[in-house]
Amino acid sequence: MATEAPAGSRTSLFTKYFLALFAAVVLPLVIAGGSEAWFGYRDQRARLNEILDSEARLAAVKIQDFLEAIRDQLGWMVQLPWSNTVDERRRLDALRLLRQLPPVQSLRLVDGAGKERLFVSRIGLNRIDGGADHSRDSAVMGAVAWRAWFGPVTFQDGSEPFMTIAVAGNRSAVGLAIAEVNLKLIWEVISAIRVGHTGEAFVLDRPGRLIAHPDISLVLRADEEATLPLRGLRAALEARPGEAVLGLDRDGKTVMAAMAPISSAGWSVIVKLPVNEAFRPINAALWRMGILLVGGAILAALLAYWLTQRVVGPIRLLEDGAARIGAGQFDHRIELTTGDELEHLAERFNTMAGELAVSHERSERISRLKRFLAPQVAELVELSGDESVLDGRRVEVVVVFCDLRGFTAFAARAEPETVISVLGAYYDAIERVVDAHGATLTSFSGDGVMVLVNAPVACPDPALRAVAMARDMRAGVRALMNSWREDGHELGLGIGLAMGPATVGRIGSEGRLDYTAIGHVVNLASRLCASATDGEILLDPVAADAVGAAVPLVELEARSFKGIEPRVQVFAMAPDASG
Repeated sequence: MATEAPAGSRTSLFTKYFLALFAAVVLPLVIAGGSEAWFGYRDQRARLNEILDSEARLAAVKIQDFLEAIRDQLGWMVQLPWSNTVDERRRLDALRLLRQLPPVQSLRLVDGAGKERLFVSRIGLNRIDGGADHSRDSAVMGAVAWRAWFGPVTFQDGSEPFMTIAVAGNRSAVGLAIAEVNLKLIWEVISAIRVGHTGEAFVLDRPGRLIAHPDISLVLRADEEATLPLRGLRAALEARPGEAVLGLDRDGKTVMAAMAPISSAGWSVIVKLPVNEAFRPINAALWRMGILLVGGAILAALLAYWLTQRVVGPIRLLEDGAARIGAGQFDHRIELTTGDELEHLAERFNTMAGELAVSHERSERISRLKRFLAPQVAELVELSGDESVLDGRRVEVVVVFCDLRGFTAFAARAEPETVISVLGAYYDAIERVVDAHGATLTSFSGDGVMVLVNAPVACPDPALRAVAMARDMRAGVRALMNSWREDGHELGLGIGLAMGPATVGRIGSEGRLDYTAIGHVVNLASRLCASATDGEILLDPVAADAVGAAVPLVELEARSFKGIEPRVQVFAMAPDASG
């Protein structure tokens, strides 16, 4: 009969070899590649931090120079004090400044009292001695306070960014120069910055509006909603000054960026590079490591397959042999001549099979004996190797019967499950006591139990042993009765024992054998049990005489029993006897 493999997960030999070789071949590659990637990433990030930071600082310097060039040119316009009229030279100087500084859209000269004395513009009408009072303008007050004032960025017509720059002279009499500067022209500075292939720079003013970008259309649209991610990127850079950080640009792509401030205007120059380009060398190293890992895994698989094929044949023979032996074919022998540990293992299997055959035969004999003998008696018979003690013979025995009082009425009204539960607990208690005293339990019949003492194995003082066993039976069942009565079941226990000669031995058919006793003493013990009241242990005269004074007994009146003549003198264990 074929034997199925035992259930449960197990690891195949191929898997074990593969894992071992994978650890030996691939793990060093993983460690080497991982360390290379980590140190490469760290070095690349440091290099990118240096490149991006230097580009941002360079752009900031160029834009700062752009603003300072305008400031310096404006400073030349406020060197001389004002007279009552505007001279032609001052007007020509103003027009010359517009030619030299294309970003300046218009120029306004104001005297020390804050009145407009000259206004020239690229797109408007020029004015001389306009007389407008600008003393309360922010540009005038800022320039008076700080000599040079850089105003906030404004978007004319909602698109082009402009900025007001005001410069005051060394003396109040020379007045101030106020210029409107078109910032669109700093696009050239920003668009010239290139980091890698796709890196770029942009400028944000103090509130975070985009005022310079390689794509000038983004600046001209003045879309503050679109610049929200750039403001978030600037906030991350401000939290870690002087260090490049990872963030998101306006397209939602992850970039690495660095920032440099333009202190005079409160602007920020940010240079960014997409992460996929920034760490392209690291990605290439990771790809190389991945290819090596795949090659190592393939090599490990091939080696594992080759090694498993070298040992799988002997192992299958061992597996088949173990399955056959496990199925009970103890005469099976494993033939293996590999000359190594596997052959030695096969020899151990063969030795084990022989020992199992002997053990199995002994176990079967003990199992047969335990059907009607106490376990220790069955072991004794097995160890002696003599089963002749089970053959039919005439011997003096003590027969003990016990059954439950009130069981018939209880079984008639109780549920079947309750009846079975009560009987199970009752049988367990009786069997424990019988085994403890080395007696032989021959049968269960309903609630009745028959036990033999002094057969098949003789014992000293069988009557005393039987009385002690009966007392322990009563004590064990009495503990159960308390719980039964709590459940409303009124049950008791009666015990009868008789001593005398009986025919004992194995009785039955070839398919089933029981060890039992036949004779007058069996019938007498059964009648005494039936006559006993709850908790009463009755003895016949022979058993009482054998017990003698060792156990207090009470002599009762002679009783007549069906099928037994003459009347039998009955003894009961005294109420004060222990148990």
